[in-house]
Amino acid sequence: MTIAAVPRLDTYADLRTHFLEAAAQAGAQLFEYAHPLRGLQDEPLFTDVARLGRADAKKWLLVVSGTHGVEGYYGSVCQALYLRQLAQRGMDEAVGVLMVHLINPWGTAWKRRVNEDNIDLNRNYLDFSQPVPVNQAYEEIHPLFTVERASPQGRQKTQREWLQIQQRLGRVALKSKLEAGQYAHPDGLFYGGSRAAWSNRTLREIVGRFLPHASDAISLDLHTGAGPYGHPMLMAIAEHDYPGMQDLQRLYGPWLYSILTRPGQVTDTDISAEVTGYTSQAMVDMMAGVRFAQLVVECGTYDGATRGHQSMLDDHFLHLQQHFDGPDFHRIKAEILEFFYPDDSDWRELTWVRTRQILDRALAALAARA
Repeated sequence: MTIAAVPRLDTYADLRTHFLEAAAQAGAQLFEYAHPLRGLQDEPLFTDVARLGRADAKKWLLVVSGTHGVEGYYGSVCQALYLRQLAQRGMDEAVGVLMVHLINPWGTAWKRRVNEDNIDLNRNYLDFSQPVPVNQAYEEIHPLFTVERASPQGRQKTQREWLQIQQRLGRVALKSKLEAGQYAHPDGLFYGGSRAAWSNRTLREIVGRFLPHASDAISLDLHTGAGPYGHPMLMAIAEHDYPGMQDLQRLYGPWLYSILTRPGQVTDTDISAEVTGYTSQAMVDMMAGVRFAQLVVECGTYDGATRGHQSMLDDHFLHLQQHFDGPDFHRIKAEILEFFYPDDSDWRELTWVRTRQILDRALAALAARA
């Protein structure tokens, strides 16, 4: 593997072309799910599915990219590269591979972490027929991030008040409460929605369509933005322990962080452990009755407490004001892409190689099962 083999792609259209070409090279069957909206360049948007192997296979490796749209640039490239590798070396006939490419295509195209409704999809996988969680701590924070604070003077006021709250509560506690998600303010940060989002419904449809006969499966959700620069953390995240977590611990050993989410829980992984509505838990629930394990790969970039927080706030205020052109727009979009997908060939190679190793180990484990 050479650095030149890990391309730098920075538009949704380029990602999709690269992925579809790789899927065709691997001989995968392709399926598309059209999104109702259009992209930054007025392009049509799709979640694409590449199925490699027999449709009636009992064992499956499932790989999802783009849950947090702008993080899908890394995930998409890794999916395409892995398909090309499988095309060269072949795979066990008893195992199928399902690549779900850019489950939040609007977020990827618009270089946003959230979806078209300002929803963080990792807060959206709830049963909305039941009362949603209440994040009382967010109520104090929300006024700092409304459209009234979008002016330079308002941003300065927000910065002062944010530092005061952080000093009072502590940085870790404040970050955990902020990122735990909230369901009261559609214009706020880490909004979980009031109903299942398009991407939520589409992922459920894909799982139901392609994996109804699965007996064994390992799923990976590919992310960036948390953890040390260039290091892909491997995590098993769920609301409670389940047998698949023990399978993963045996398979990956010290590579694996096991995280059980609950109120007040904190970790040293730079992700929130208080979150409800994670894709990971939804996948565990969807695959009930299957020998199943869910993984998250989280590739570290820059300092999330400063650069990441700033880039996401800039993007948040940009969209609150509906400013979709001009020098500030293009600067902010370039900065948020750089935070989640560094323009660094070494970073791309490091994250790809480790991701490939994780996928290889999962694929081999599935093949070895009786």
